[in-house]
Parts: sequence; structure tokens; C-alpha cells
Amino acid sequence: MLHRNVASLSLSPPVVVSVTGPREVRLEEVAREPLVSGHTRVRTLYSGISAGTEMTAYRGSNPYLSRSWDPDRRLFSPGGTTFSYPLRGWGYSEVGVVKEVAAPPAGGGDPPALAPGDIVYGVWGHRSEAILPADRLARSVLPADVEPLHGTFARVGAIALGAVLSADLHVGERVAVFGQGVLGLLTTQLATLNGADVTAVDILAGRLALAQKWAAHTVDAQAGDPAEAVRKHTGATGADVAIEISGSYPALHEALRTVGIGGRVVAAGFYQGEGIGLRLGEEFHLNRVHIVASQIGGVPAALQSRWTVERLHKVFVDLVQAGRVDVAPLVTDVVPATDVAAAFHLLDERPQDALQVVLDFRTDDERQEVPA
Repeated sequence: MLHRNVASLSLSPPVVVSVTGPREVRLEEVAREPLVSGHTRVRTLYSGISAGTEMTAYRGSNPYLSRSWDPDRRLFSPGGTTFSYPLRGWGYSEVGVVKEVAAPPAGGGDPPALAPGDIVYGVWGHRSEAILPADRLARSVLPADVEPLHGTFARVGAIALGAVLSADLHVGERVAVFGQGVLGLLTTQLATLNGADVTAVDILAGRLALAQKWAAHTVDAQAGDPAEAVRKHTGATGADVAIEISGSYPALHEALRTVGIGGRVVAAGFYQGEGIGLRLGEEFHLNRVHIVASQIGGVPAALQSRWTVERLHKVFVDLVQAGRVDVAPLVTDVVPATDVAAAFHLLDERPQDALQVVLDFRTDDERQEVPA
């Protein structure tokens, strides 16, 4: 793990990460928000950078930057934009310490079970502090025996868990997981926990070597035909399920080629632009493959009466606490928030050298209280 030691942040004024244009990112000072009734002030300790969604904003390829999203009709429309630069406070993998808790509004019931000093996880973006609803945050207190740094995986772990739930796996089924970045390696672990025979597919040797800790089999997609390799491993019948989580159209096409007749492919990556490399008139058509989309905005339709996104977070954190999912090997870089431009540049230009890059927002005092 790489730790870059530079001056830490002061407590005042607060700062936020701002993407000011394609491949332009910096730390900006902002006004401190007042603490209002029923809310809590949280000081961020760590904030994980997403190598998928956030890179699309950083590179300028995110569809929200070129199309208008209508949340009521659930449609994108050309012309106009949903978001525009500067994009402040993107990020969804935060861990912080509670500093203040305001009283609930009059008639609002009992105060939430939250106190200054509690370590919490959640989604509030790359910023040094945030004002958040106390009742919601009270359900996201990090267990005392889970390292705060590891709490940054709650959201990405929920994404991977959602993909596995969407796959509807059964004990003994053969699963190919395409992409062994952070999300792929978590998906590989979770699918293995689910009783599947997992084949991990990637083009980077280092990631495949790490996947071998949890997968029964690995395939180097650059060394030959991944579908042929998986069929050889499965006795020519192909995988029962493939989970594509890299966001690559060619990888999605290979996932479609990998499953057998009537197989299922979970498309869990964030795909950009036109589907170059995806040919639906071939194996997809002839093998009558089912494609299922998985995205953290919800849970599989069949599970909606029992599962919520909040439950995905909690189940994943519980698995980390129990030692059934190992996130420690996935953290490659802990970078002070003051060096945010270098952190984004690393993920953009040298993804082969990094997995989970985490921004460190701790002050000098917090470094003593919450060591990395």
C-alpha cells in the first residue's frame, strides 16, 4: 500500500473536490454549513475514488454531461445536460467521524443512537465535512472492529453484492466474472461465498494473481479466446452465468459468448458511448442468452419486497467484519486529499498500477486517533 505523506488538512475552512473540466480536478474551499435540527456534522476521514463512474466524469464521457435525464419518464433526451462542470463533491465511498449531533425537530421522536466520536460510513462525496440526517446515519455506524479505511468499501461492496444477487446463483453453478478491478475482485469473492465455481477473467496478470486467492480458475483474456477457455474448464457446456463488471463492450460480448444455451449475463459495468465490439447477431441470438442489468440505484425486482440498497451496504460490511470478505489487499494507494490531482491522474493514466485509491482527509490530530 502506498501512503503519500504531505501536510494534512486543517479543520477550517471545509474543502471539497471539484472536477472543473475534462481531466481537471482540484480541492476548493467552501463555506461551512450550519448544523440544523435532526442532522449531524461529520468530518470525513477517508473517501474512496471510483475507477468507473468517477472516471467518466473526470474524462468527460459520462452521459449526464451530454444528455438530459428525466427521472420521471426514466429517459435520456439529446440536447441539454443533466450536470455540467464544475462537478463538486462527486464520490460515494466515504467514512467519517461524528463531530456534532443536533436535537431532533420538535415532536420528531427520540434522538438517534448516534454520538460524537462514532465512526460512520455512507455517501456524501469527496469533501472534508458534511451535514447529514442523523437518523439515517445512525444505521451506518461502522463496527468497532472494522478498520475505518475498510469502511470505504461499503458502497462498492454493495454494487458487487447487487450484481451477484442479480445473477441468481445456485450452489455448484459455474460463473465467469469479467473484469478483476476492485468491483470484479469483490464480485469474485462474493460469488465464491455463494457456492459458485468461479472463473475470473481479466487482461492484467497482477489482478488475475490476486483473483486466484478467491477463484478456482483464472483466464487471461489476452492469451487466447476467453469463451473457449471457459468452455474447456466447464466441459464444453459453457458457464451458467457470466457477470461483466468492467464496463467494456468487448468484454460484454465475450461474456455473452461464454454462457451456454439459455444462460444469464449480468451487465453490471458502466458502459460508455456506442456498443462497439458488441455483436448481438451471434452467440447472444443463437444461444438465447438472457441479459440482466444491475445498478446500485435499486435491487433485483424479485427481491424488492425484502432487500434495499441500505441492506446491501449493511450485509457487505457485516461480511467484512466477519472476515468472510477481504478488502485489505484491494487498497493500493492512500493519498492525502491535497494531492487529489495526482490520485485521479494515477487511475486515469496508470490503472494497471492501482486498484482502490483512497483520499485521506484526516487532520494531524485525527491521524493520531485513527491511524491508517
